[in-house]
Amino acid sequence: MKIFYKTRATAVGGRSGNTSLDDGSLSFDLAMPGTGKTGANPEQLFALGYAACFDNALKHVAERMKLPLASSQTSAEVGMGMTPEGGFKLDVDLYITLAGLDLASAEALLAKGHAVCPYSNALHGNVDVRLHLTVA
Repeated sequence: MKIFYKTRATAVGGRSGNTSLDDGSLSFDLAMPGTGKTGANPEQLFALGYAACFDNALKHVAERMKLPLASSQTSAEVGMGMTPEGGFKLDVDLYITLAGLDLASAEALLAKGHAVCPYSNALHGNVDVRLHLTVA
């Protein structure tokens, strides 16, 4: 596989510490959910990335399919739970709104977008990802 791009982030102090991009462009204080402390958590950061990546995958695929996509919006809801074995696992719902397409075209775009999105590919077969489509 040819790598197009790499980035690096470093975390210190786990879920109650700080994480930042090594190039200095972005940094977050972290806080455990439910503690009342100010800060983001890794699931929120993952949701930000997945929403942006999936939305861009839809735009990329729409161009390749020559679909008249007027606009798209993707929201990612990321949860975490415990497996029966005592490990932890992510759970994802993606809420996608597509404008300018009929339902059949929107469904085809959604399926192809899910197939090319790097986040979707990374999670495939390991994390439950449910797609929720609204055609505007």
